[in-house]
Amino acid sequence: MSLFTGFMRYSVLATDYDGTLATDNHVNENTLAALSRLRNSGYKLILVTGRQLDELLQVFGHIDLFDYVVAENGALLYSPATRREKLLGSQPSAEFIKALRDRQVNSLSVGRVIVATWHPQETIVLETIRQMGLELQVILNKGAVMVLPSGINKATGLGAALDEMQLSPENVVGIGDAENDHDFLNICGYSVAVANALAMLKERVDFVTNGSRGDGVIELIEKLITSDLAEFGH
Repeated sequence: MSLFTGFMRYSVLATDYDGTLATDNHVNENTLAALSRLRNSGYKLILVTGRQLDELLQVFGHIDLFDYVVAENGALLYSPATRREKLLGSQPSAEFIKALRDRQVNSLSVGRVIVATWHPQETIVLETIRQMGLELQVILNKGAVMVLPSGINKATGLGAALDEMQLSPENVVGIGDAENDHDFLNICGYSVAVANALAMLKERVDFVTNGSRGDGVIELIEKLITSDLAEFGH
């Protein structure tokens, strides 16, 4: 049970992976222990990441701590308990992927929905989308170039997870560090950036942690368990 005995406004923590939970692919033991404490206190946990699911499962062996995973920057919903995947968009055509390869787009990876590469390939990607007249968007994130169907982002993916859980974004505390986190943090009842977050994100959230990455997540979790953020008037 939570140490906080008043009415709990928040019941979900939604967190980004790289640069927030994880440092260089790895989540440390203290951060894992804090996530476990939060879950045991009654909170639900949602992981919201730009990563492809197979890649995430390879680097993160504690996926079962989470009730849902929003992968591929909002394009794929995964339930660790049931191992069920739900696609939230359709993969771009084989013709588009072939066109990118023909144009020598390097380090191209293709997920269930997402197509991804790295800066500075976004120029060729955008030209290809325009020339083919496709309804695709390019999302930039710390050097990553992510191609998704129009309208899909971390916020729509989080919304799909919350629909499954029959919960409102107002029940969610979100935490992240980068450009692509702004969408989902913007719909959360309370938004947090870790200390290492981009300046533009820090300016737009309700609270910035003193700690970086996992230490910042631990700091937030302790506040949730002890007071449900009551000290911030939320």
